[in-house]
Amino acid sequence: MENNSILLPNGQLMPIVGFGTWQAKEEELQKALDIALEAGYRHIDTATVYENEKIIGQVLKKWFDSGKIKRSDIFIVTKLPPSGNRPEDVEKCIKKSLKDLQLEYVDLYLIHTPFAFEKVKGDFHPQDENGEIKLDLSTDHVKIWAEMEKQVNCGRAKAIGLSNFNVHQITRILNNSKVKVSMLQVELHVYLQQKHLVEFCKKQNIPITAYSPLGTRGFVKLLKKSQEIPDMLQDNVVLEIAKNYKKSSAQILLRFIVQNGIAVIPKSTNSQRIKENIQLFSWELQPEDMEKLSNLDLHEAGRICDFIMFKGIKRHPEYPF
Repeated sequence: MENNSILLPNGQLMPIVGFGTWQAKEEELQKALDIALEAGYRHIDTATVYENEKIIGQVLKKWFDSGKIKRSDIFIVTKLPPSGNRPEDVEKCIKKSLKDLQLEYVDLYLIHTPFAFEKVKGDFHPQDENGEIKLDLSTDHVKIWAEMEKQVNCGRAKAIGLSNFNVHQITRILNNSKVKVSMLQVELHVYLQQKHLVEFCKKQNIPITAYSPLGTRGFVKLLKKSQEIPDMLQDNVVLEIAKNYKKSSAQILLRFIVQNGIAVIPKSTNSQRIKENIQLFSWELQPEDMEKLSNLDLHEAGRICDFIMFKGIKRHPEYPF
């Protein structure tokens, strides 16, 4: 790790704090992105299924045209959707993302999930008459990865990686890859620290990005999991440490992850929080506080995004959990 960046296997530097855009509505995202760029964020995380690449593209174009930032100043991550998780769809999907983002290339292109959905025009989450997700069970990671590699070779993506894959699935790709896996993006926060997975990735020199690093409360409520998964921002240990350092709970939670060498992509549309979430570098947590936070791990019981909101998802042979 170099200061505020993570070194990727391809030699690129990625800012360790990125701006997450999942579940951000168009209008508020436009405003939030402006605030984030003003605050110094230079890493933006999106995905085809977030359906906001066009807005991001418009904001970036405005900033590029103004001369305030250059393309090389910005690190853009987007992802291959589950409904495009087939070898023949990789190129179409990345080309569509580039068109919407108004970019020549993305810095990092990830396979969003190890499982695949059927392709239904205009519907990223197609369902049958029983409300079950329409699965494509023919998923072949090795063939998909070969197509991802082509995107690097032709310059559409500077680096490629995975999201929501487990150790077994990552290993399969490592054993069949020419281009290195440059990133694994997974849910990771104090209640789900994924220590075994992190250890494995360290050994394989695969950097990690933590999504939902603050526990994505809106999503927890949506899934009706508020009883099972406490609000980590209100955790007594976190509040106490925050008080001692005169920081917000969010800053403590983010600093804990960053101090472990893992990138974070917090999402907020609140101007104050957007600014606070990137102020993680002129201070650090003492070893005893890192240990207290490490002890908050609930392991699998802390997982928020297990994808079972997609009815029938566990039937997919590549369901990762």
